[in-house]
Amino acid sequence: MSSILEMDYWKEYFHHPGSVGVGVIVSLLTAGCFVGSLCAGWLADRYSRKITIMVACVVFTLGASIQCGSRNRAMLICGRFIAGLGVGVLSMTVPVFQSEIAPPEIRGRLVSLQQWAITWGLLIAFWIDYGCHFIKSDASWRIPIGIQIVPAAILFFSMIFMPFSPRWLIDHDRVDEAHKVLARLRASGNMDAPEVLEELEEIKEAVRIDRETAVRSYAELLRVPIRRRVVLGVVLRVLEQFTGINVIMYYAASIFKQSGLTGDNSSLLAQGINGVVNMLATIPAILWVDRWGRRKTLMFGALGCGVTYFIQAVATGATQNKTYNEDGDVDLNMPTGPSYLVIVMMYLFVVSFAMSWGPIGWIYPSEIFPMRIRSKANSITTASNWLFNFVIGLVAPILIKRITWGLDLIFAIIMFATVFIIFFFYPETKGRSLEDMEVIFSGSVWANKDKKRIKEYDETTKHHIEEKASV
Repeated sequence: MSSILEMDYWKEYFHHPGSVGVGVIVSLLTAGCFVGSLCAGWLADRYSRKITIMVACVVFTLGASIQCGSRNRAMLICGRFIAGLGVGVLSMTVPVFQSEIAPPEIRGRLVSLQQWAITWGLLIAFWIDYGCHFIKSDASWRIPIGIQIVPAAILFFSMIFMPFSPRWLIDHDRVDEAHKVLARLRASGNMDAPEVLEELEEIKEAVRIDRETAVRSYAELLRVPIRRRVVLGVVLRVLEQFTGINVIMYYAASIFKQSGLTGDNSSLLAQGINGVVNMLATIPAILWVDRWGRRKTLMFGALGCGVTYFIQAVATGATQNKTYNEDGDVDLNMPTGPSYLVIVMMYLFVVSFAMSWGPIGWIYPSEIFPMRIRSKANSITTASNWLFNFVIGLVAPILIKRITWGLDLIFAIIMFATVFIIFFFYPETKGRSLEDMEVIFSGSVWANKDKKRIKEYDETTKHHIEEKASV
């Protein structure tokens, strides 16, 4: 939507919505995401991760179709909310599905691929918008919205050929099917492979324990010892939104125009370049996130985001001469040098986010919860992400217009504080099996106090594995 908001035919068709109207149109999709992600946990547990993903594709297609055929603003908003329901379900279910079929040594890399796919979607969308901008009719905005149906259809039909989650199958007493799926995923179909048999037994034991301590309601997520992981998951997803990434992605074209890129073509072109930067910067995270670790990557990412915001705030606050044009939009009237510095800092911010918070925001919550609560807990963490996405999307156009550089300063302060939050409270999870998380999160709430205990656990586990191998 970020580029569509700047299209003349879209503005005219919907009677030039102001900052509040734009905020409502943009954020209603994320309101639907919030509701959808809350429903996703129950759906994924009952009907499987696979079927839930397919249903969400159908819901999204309906929403995109309504948007494409919108006759008025109410119809557009309704379509965005329905599409959001589908996106919300997918955003919770897909990382859980990925984490449950992936071996621990590449789980982070695999879930990172989802973030990379998202950046490809953004990139393609930005350039489709740029190309359609030259169409001199309402098709300039209807085509980009309608094209959304294509990837939804591809995902729906692709899922037909995907396996069910082996952990979900065992939880529903379909052990033979789970055995076949694990053999297909781990050993090219060899059901007698030692690693397949070992993982099958580990999952069966984990499911048995989970059933003895099953979570039957969301209220039970607030009980010790699960509460700590839920809080960490929710806070991480909220902080991800307070990086401000979606302010950049939703309103970058407007921000570029504010910063001195005159003309719609220039701002939309800059947005297209933004998509390329985002996609390329995600590649290092995919390759090395399982080597870097979660904690260090999040801390360096937050520090990078904070520095770029601070420089933007200083450059804008020191040189702006704010005026309003005939449409009521803000012009900062900045000198050329500071204007280009702000644009460069925006690109460097995207690099910092894409290499860190982009992928790990999905990875960490998807891997820290036990099977018995994984779907419910991830639905809460994902819903918190979408709730704050909705709030920020709603108020951002108002704040961009009224306080301009003050918004950059707010985000900078939050990011600097986030470095310390990650350091003190978030344990490292790289290379751990989903079953290891019980040990990682059963000690002190201070992340650095349990290193000795975890080291002893690792040594004991290694000894048991060596004994089993010798037998």
